[in-house]
Amino acid sequence: MNLSDRAKIVLEIRYFLKNEKGQIIENPEGLFYRVANYITQAEEFYGENPSELSEKFFDMMSNLRFLPNSPALMNAGKTKAQLAACFVLPIEDSIESIFKTLMDTALILQSGGGTGFNFSKLRPKGDIVHSTGGIASGPVSFMKIFDKASDIIKQGGARRGANMGVLRVDHPDIIEFIRVKRIENLSNFNISVAITDSFMEAFFKDDYLPLINPRNGEIVKKLKAKEIFNEIVQSAWEVGDPGIIFIDSINKYNPTPHLGIIDCTNPCGEQPLLPYEACILGSINLSKYVINGKINFNLLGDDVKLATRFLDDAIDVTNYPVPEVERMHKGNRKIGLGIMGWADCLTNLMIPYNHKKALLLAEQVMKFIRDKSHEASVELAQKRGTFPNFKGSVWDKKGIPMRNATTTTIAPTGTISIIADCSSGIEPYFLLAYKQRILDREFEIINKYLVEFAQNEGFYSENFIEEIRKRGTLRGIKGISSKIKNLFKTAIEITPEQHIEMQASFQKYTDNAVSKTINLSERTKKEEVAKIFLLAYKKGLKGITVFRYGSKKGTIIKLSDAHISECCELKGRMLRVTRFHDVV
Repeated sequence: MNLSDRAKIVLEIRYFLKNEKGQIIENPEGLFYRVANYITQAEEFYGENPSELSEKFFDMMSNLRFLPNSPALMNAGKTKAQLAACFVLPIEDSIESIFKTLMDTALILQSGGGTGFNFSKLRPKGDIVHSTGGIASGPVSFMKIFDKASDIIKQGGARRGANMGVLRVDHPDIIEFIRVKRIENLSNFNISVAITDSFMEAFFKDDYLPLINPRNGEIVKKLKAKEIFNEIVQSAWEVGDPGIIFIDSINKYNPTPHLGIIDCTNPCGEQPLLPYEACILGSINLSKYVINGKINFNLLGDDVKLATRFLDDAIDVTNYPVPEVERMHKGNRKIGLGIMGWADCLTNLMIPYNHKKALLLAEQVMKFIRDKSHEASVELAQKRGTFPNFKGSVWDKKGIPMRNATTTTIAPTGTISIIADCSSGIEPYFLLAYKQRILDREFEIINKYLVEFAQNEGFYSENFIEEIRKRGTLRGIKGISSKIKNLFKTAIEITPEQHIEMQASFQKYTDNAVSKTINLSERTKKEEVAKIFLLAYKKGLKGITVFRYGSKKGTIIKLSDAHISECCELKGRMLRVTRFHDVV
């Protein structure tokens, strides 16, 4: 098992089992056997022999071709083995509902999950509370309470709380919500505005949008759609939040519309869920499938089907902290298989990230993964039955028996990509050299593929390495061919339009959504952010997040005057983005 030193440290800190004295009692091999053996207990429910399958699961994980989300690695085999990463909880307009959800949130965060909430049903600030004669404090005030509670809760002793707060664009408190992160340090929340098609129609017509009191359906006031949009742009440009979720686009692909409307996502935005739904995620490391300059689709197909079975089994052996979540998750059996190592895969294939060939390959690869995972879900349904809420679903109407309402999601893979020693999610390389501090240890990371290319192409030297350390990119370094420079372009060197095209290519064949950050240089103007949001809508994306370098207090990547990059893990956030990329 070939693990990097950084991966070993992460495993020791977060994943290995410890005894009552806090001493590590596990090694990497033991961890992967623990997870494989625990997951395959589900096979016994269906009269299958788990031993052979356990070896296959172990092989796939230990060779770093596939890893499940962090809660599965942390908790499998424990007394209360909560394995899901993504949850959405409802919030109704009552104190009882709000604080029941807060209690449920505490249990979920403590178990290692991340939670999403839509606060849109809460009456606006200043509205009358007839039961008490008091004045409502509004959704933002309650979001602050959830943030403070999350600040206290340690997720299984290993991770901080991660939440998503959503508010509909037509809520009377939408401006306060959009501006909140310019004023408040909500360190445990990502926030997103739920944009509707009606809003976009008003925007393009330069019309007004009615803001509606959710308590009684009355129009409180009207604002120009462009005024609201400009506020979103300003905050996103200034502090990186809010992001946008295109809620009508999400519901267009809701597989179980008979059960309700999706109004929220998990903390990173890639997993839209109904109230009380959960999802278990896992990611295929695409860098492992490039053999002799080609993707081995036979091996990839086998692993996709095996990973789909792994994730379906995980549902049956998960210990759910909230009974309503157990009923919904087992009712729809949503899983989210995605990828990591995409930038590494392209590098090994000699395809620049922003080349048209990369976009075409993204569609080809994701269609293949989606089709194989659907095929596996159908096979499981034939043996074990369809998901219980199948009748009335989109799959029922299509006449396709499915074990899982959804099977594919592209997550950010912050921590598990460190374990797998690959690039995260579908992101390009952010920097080619940086420093990362994990507790009291500092690691210098220099792109291993670049080092290999430099050695093979004859431009490796101490001076070259020093230049990479100073710059973080190949820009301005002489003596390197344009071919190599194009191959190792970093996130800021890729245009926003190219980032969006990549996200759209993957979204086309992904059941759920795609986590992708549109990285922007510090010089990016607000007008450009506006264009990015509009392009994302036109491309049919389900959501979008932008991050302008230097835009947020506490940004975790800093460049000194000498352009030396330093990356540290701060408040549970990983390299690159302001969103909580370590929750999976």
